[in-house]
Amino acid sequence: CGSRLAPHVTGPMSTHQLLALIVFVATYALAITRVVRIAYVSVAAAGLLVLLGIISPREVVTHALKWDVLGVYWGFMMVSIAFMDSGVPVLLAERILRAAHTERHALFYLAAATAGLSVWMENVGVVLMMAPIALEISRRLGSSLFPYMVTVGIASNVVTTVTMVADPPTILLAVETGMRFKDFYWFLGRPGLGTLTVAAVAVALLTLLLQFRHMTRRIDLPLTAPQVSWGATVLFAVAVAVLAVGHEVGLRPGLVGVAAGLAALAVNRARARAMLTEFDWHSFAFIMGIFVVVYAMQATGLLRALATTLHAAGLRSPGLALTAMVWTAVAASSFVDNVPYTVLMIPVAQDLARLVNMSPWPLLYGMLVGTGSGGNITPVGATANVFACGFLEKHGYRIQLGPYLRISVPFTVAAVATAHVLLYAFWVR
Repeated sequence: CGSRLAPHVTGPMSTHQLLALIVFVATYALAITRVVRIAYVSVAAAGLLVLLGIISPREVVTHALKWDVLGVYWGFMMVSIAFMDSGVPVLLAERILRAAHTERHALFYLAAATAGLSVWMENVGVVLMMAPIALEISRRLGSSLFPYMVTVGIASNVVTTVTMVADPPTILLAVETGMRFKDFYWFLGRPGLGTLTVAAVAVALLTLLLQFRHMTRRIDLPLTAPQVSWGATVLFAVAVAVLAVGHEVGLRPGLVGVAAGLAALAVNRARARAMLTEFDWHSFAFIMGIFVVVYAMQATGLLRALATTLHAAGLRSPGLALTAMVWTAVAASSFVDNVPYTVLMIPVAQDLARLVNMSPWPLLYGMLVGTGSGGNITPVGATANVFACGFLEKHGYRIQLGPYLRISVPFTVAAVATAHVLLYAFWVR
């Protein structure tokens, strides 16, 4: 069967829509609580959707699975494993420890470095790069790895609207509206989305010093001069550069990722078999299954129904429209992949702006801020967090929702609320 995207969804849900919704809710409920291994949950859900006839095997292969994304993830994780073996994480960990006076400052510097790299690099790749550094710092300090990896995951995801190349949704907005790179910083005589996001990121990072104020143990460790090899680091830099410019010459990002992964296996060929074993196939399988589950929601028209309902609400105040767009995106992106949500919500934001007689830009910006940072709230809301939690599980940690939320919620709310206030001040009033 072909794609079943509907322009409007009215009346009672069809059988396929109801079944897709039930599978979606059950999948995410089980994934969040982690009663069952998350890979088994998502893959079983994907298989069930095919068996029920909601989507076809052909749609899974040609539409649901994002092969370029999967190629980049696999390849850059291979590079990350080679990077772990290079000694460079130990060197970087020592630089952070040398700059930090207390453990909370070490965590803060790690988060700031992660956010800075994620502005220009794919955030999962950054998580994979920073994970061994976090592990080394926690080992040196004898501390739990949990707050370090959760912080790395959410810090990588909070900068998704700083530039037009930081995340797929910002690229989608630029393509759909014709925005240029500089428009993200100064647009129509006002601070652009990137400028406002920088302020929001700064506020969110500062909340980490408050959240981890109890981590006051002073750092007084002897520093060493670790032996390092730079092959994997150079490979990573070259792969990122090729990924950034590849679209100009028609290179598929998935092919770049696979090539980088194969090169990493060649650079670290003495451990190639171990690298393939160490790869987080569990998180990789979970992401594949989730792609199928979210596609089923999109193909049956359920995501469009959500967008249509928001539009039909008839909000009359620009301030209320902005609030609805921002925080609905936060709530949705805690569970729904941000790419299909962004595709559907761009025209909704434009229509809603016409309805309330306001510029569409604050609504578009607000939707992107919400969908970019909202995924941080749950361990499965953003791919970067899935891989961060997968790294924790590989090192013996059990992911519990309560401890995770105690870190993610204040951080996310601080970032989104700051951006929301600035958007209202500069673009609505």
